[in-house]
Parts: sequence; C-alpha cells; structure tokens
Amino acid sequence: MVSRLISDRRREPEPLPSDPTAAREVVRASRHRRRMEARRKRYLIAGVMAAAGLLAALGLTRQLFFASDSGGTADKAPVRQEQPMLAPPSQPASPPPEAGAAKGDGTFAYATTDGPIAGAGGGLKKYRVAVENGAELQADAFAAAVEKTYADPRGWTAAGELKLQRVKGEGPADFTVFLATPVTSEAMCATAGLHTDGYSSCRITGKVIINLARWNTAIPDYGAPLAEYRTYVINHETGHELGRGHEACPAAGKPAPVMMQQTYGLKGCVANSWPFVDGQQYTGPKVP
Repeated sequence: MVSRLISDRRREPEPLPSDPTAAREVVRASRHRRRMEARRKRYLIAGVMAAAGLLAALGLTRQLFFASDSGGTADKAPVRQEQPMLAPPSQPASPPPEAGAAKGDGTFAYATTDGPIAGAGGGLKKYRVAVENGAELQADAFAAAVEKTYADPRGWTAAGELKLQRVKGEGPADFTVFLATPVTSEAMCATAGLHTDGYSSCRITGKVIINLARWNTAIPDYGAPLAEYRTYVINHETGHELGRGHEACPAAGKPAPVMMQQTYGLKGCVANSWPFVDGQQYTGPKVP
C-alpha cells in the first residue's frame, strides 16, 4: 500500500545507448533512482508507523487517565460500562447551594478503618471508599453509609452468594466506591465514554462513582426521602460492578427495580432502593 503512495505504475526499462560510456551512465542513473525511491519508501513507512504509534499512545493516555488510584489491582483493569446511559435531564442554570461543591481538586481521601464482613455466604469481595478532597464530607462518614447499605438484609448480600468487606486506606481491593464532585465524576466516567454532563453517577470497571450533587439533593420528584435515594444509587452502581445490567419499570404503580435508571425518572413506578423486596430478588424487564 505504501509503495502505491509513491507510484501506481511500474517503470518501463530504459533503452541503453549504443555508446558504452553513455550506457554506463544510464545504468548508474537508473540504480541511483532506484536507491532514492527505496529510501523514500523507508521514510514513508517510518512516518506512517510513527503516526500510528502516536495515535495509539494518545488513546492509551486517555484510557488510563483516572483509571488507577494508587494501590490494589482491581482499578487497573480496562474501564468499561455494559450499557449506554440515558441523556441527563435539563438542569437549572445554577445548582442549589445544598448540592455542594461543583468541583474539587481531583484527589481523594480514603476511609481510615476496616469494616466487618457483610453477608453470610459466597465469595468475598473487598472494597475501598474514597471522597474527593473539596467535597466537604469526611471519607469515614461516607464509608459508614456505604457499609450500612451493603450490610442490610435487603441488599446484594441477601442471597447468601456474596460477602462484602471494606478495607482501610488504599489497600488491595476488588473495587472502590468514590464520592466525587460533578466535574470530577464527569471526567472519571468519560474515561469509559460515558458523558453524564456532571449530573448522574456511573460505574466503570473497578470503580463505583457517586455524583456529589445527586448524593446531596437526589432528583426532583423522587417521591422518597433523600436517604432512600442515596441507598438506591449505591445499590444501582454496585449492581453494575456485580455484573447486573439495566432493567425497566415492570408496570405502573409497581416498585422500581434497583437496576432501573431511577435518576432519569420512575416511568410510572414507585421509588425503590433495594435489590431484594419481601425476601425475594426483585427485577424488571431487561433493557437491551
């Protein structure tokens, strides 16, 4: 293909003059021309390879930005999200003061203690908890809310097939739960191609990313207390980390499945924070 960039046709052999001296000059000129063409080909190939390497490096840099948070191995896996997110709803020009800081400094403080094991059976997954500096919330306080959610008998450990335990600091873990400001959460989610407009939370491999504004204010017309929305968003994004996809409202007036994107509206369902309802795992129709 590269040779075609230089010439799309073969050169016809040049007839040699009858004079020996002139013939030698023609041969020398032909050899020189072939050497120059070969050199141009090598330069062109090298240039194409260098450009391809530069594009690959830029792509890798974008993928790795925010992909590791010092410590452990789970956060170094490729980032991905199984299903696309809905377009964020229209937002007020100025978020209310209670939404908290729009932007932190992009660094995180980690919970300082280990937690007990939640769940009675199955494999053990360890997790870290981190809060962005500038979010005006202590990591240990956020960790307590996450731990309480995971330990509830209506949570993901209810089936007896999974155990969860918080580890302190940046110790080795299977995933990390982050509380990040809208600007930072958008940047983190964007490393997997998810564009939240700073409105919603997301999950990418090894990272459960909770948007600070949603944590502080929930969503309009949720129909349940703020504490229930907080429980929902932890369980929803953690569900993605555990391999669950999105689900739809099964029928008007029914509880919303926890894997429904309740942040974008309840679609006739009633707010629900838990994967288990009345002792049974509660699901809705799968979203393609």
